[in-house]
Amino acid sequence: MGKIQKAKALWKDRENQMHYIKWLGHYSKPFIGRIALVMFLNIFSSVIALVMALVSKNIIDSATNGGKNKVLWMIAVYFGMIVLMQLMGIVLTLLRTMLAERFSFGIRKQIYDKILRSKFLDIQKYHTGDLMTRLTSDAGTIADGIITTIPEIITLVIELIMVFFTLFYFSPLLAVFALLIAPVAVVTGWWFGGKLKKLQVKVQETEAAYRSFMQESVANLLIMKSFANEQYATDRLVELRENRFFWVLKKTKLSVISSTSMSMSFQLGYIVAFTYGALQVASKAITYGTMSVFLTLVNRVQSPIMMLAQQIPRAVSVLASAGRVIELQNIALEEYSDKNIAAENVGLKVEHLDFGYSDEQVLKDVNLEVKPGEMIAVVGESGIGKTTLIRLVMSFMKPDSGNVTFYNAAGEEELTNATCREFISYVPQGNTLFSGTIRENIRMGRLDATEEEMLEALRMTASYDFIMNLPKGLDTVIGEKGHGLSEGQAQRIAIARALVRKAPFLILDEATSALDEATELSVLEGINRQNPKPTCLVITHRMSVLKYCDREVKIENKKVNELGEA
Repeated sequence: MGKIQKAKALWKDRENQMHYIKWLGHYSKPFIGRIALVMFLNIFSSVIALVMALVSKNIIDSATNGGKNKVLWMIAVYFGMIVLMQLMGIVLTLLRTMLAERFSFGIRKQIYDKILRSKFLDIQKYHTGDLMTRLTSDAGTIADGIITTIPEIITLVIELIMVFFTLFYFSPLLAVFALLIAPVAVVTGWWFGGKLKKLQVKVQETEAAYRSFMQESVANLLIMKSFANEQYATDRLVELRENRFFWVLKKTKLSVISSTSMSMSFQLGYIVAFTYGALQVASKAITYGTMSVFLTLVNRVQSPIMMLAQQIPRAVSVLASAGRVIELQNIALEEYSDKNIAAENVGLKVEHLDFGYSDEQVLKDVNLEVKPGEMIAVVGESGIGKTTLIRLVMSFMKPDSGNVTFYNAAGEEELTNATCREFISYVPQGNTLFSGTIRENIRMGRLDATEEEMLEALRMTASYDFIMNLPKGLDTVIGEKGHGLSEGQAQRIAIARALVRKAPFLILDEATSALDEATELSVLEGINRQNPKPTCLVITHRMSVLKYCDREVKIENKKVNELGEA
């Protein structure tokens, strides 16, 4: 009953399976020529193997009849075909490797680009470890399936047809008998494939959990050490490993049972063919060479059938991974506009804005205007919605109702969208530096920034002196999250990265929290000295920042209240 239910479940899901297959076909189009070449070489190898079986028959028959010269000549031909097979094997290995690498990178690039351009909240639902698993493991499974599994299935079908008719020429009875095993193998493989698909998903999910914990614990190593949780982390990792091991073992056991049961049935078929051939030789109905062909061809018929049955679970794994990738591709993209307003003297209007995460409302009927050139301080208790407001302004999220509009001195207006970030510069909370050189970090603010523009940004953020005193200056290599720098130094480089952009709208989210008062004073004065001066939205808890702001607004009770001049 269980087998029937599994089969029904797989059949009911056929619509999704067809969708996955169409997606795989569409994505494979640019690689069709090279995949066809792999298939051609595979088929040609099968033809050579078939010819080798016939040559071996002639060698045995000629040796039995005393044809020494003919035997030597045919052995030379046989050896030549072996060399050709080896050379083709080398070519196939190189071709498959390079093709699989290009194909898997193409999928990874597609997923990566989708993650970058999708709606922020939708992507945030996925753990980074799970995203990495889809980028690596699932993409690799799909590439292996398209480059190896699918062409191999097609090749095996063609090989089966060729070998069947060749065997049928010598013995119709054995050919039909060998082929009768095919339906049993296919049904068995299909049934096992349904179960293995679910197990493949579980294996990928446990791998994602395993990777996610390792990634988070390493990224938050300071927290682990601070609370003396090293042993807990190790124990938790072992627990996750054991869970993954359970599902991997379960999948492997099922695969072994599947392949072993089919292998035993094929061995039985081989014994039948051997017995039949031996009896035919004993009655002098066939030659020893013909018997060798019987055994070789029966094996060559059964081998494709067995390999086809083994490929079905692999093909199912490909569909499971394709489903996980397609799930990401179905996420809606951010909204982009074709053309921005002129990026000069940019102001901001927030009108009747409501927003909440799920059922929890964070902001309600928020109204705020930031005039061009103004520096506005946004204050309020932690967790009250200040960073949420910034994310709405930058179109990382969409309001439930109301509008966020940018405008300029010429009277042009534009509702916030992803393209508006081209005229916004942003310094988020925390350490947001990348591993690499300081130069590379600053240039992320504007990729075409000149040396002088970078040095100017460093001077405005009081970073010039300490960076120039480093062994390699701007080309000094720093680690992940600015390892090798103090928090204050990392924060100043992040501000320099924002200022080198020379954007007309600047957002600082607790951007000076790690700076001492004198350095903070220097940085804020550097921002005010910019010409033209950017419109600036500053989230802060520090009273010292307020004296540099034109106005102060406070978020409380889910609204923005004007506090007047700072």
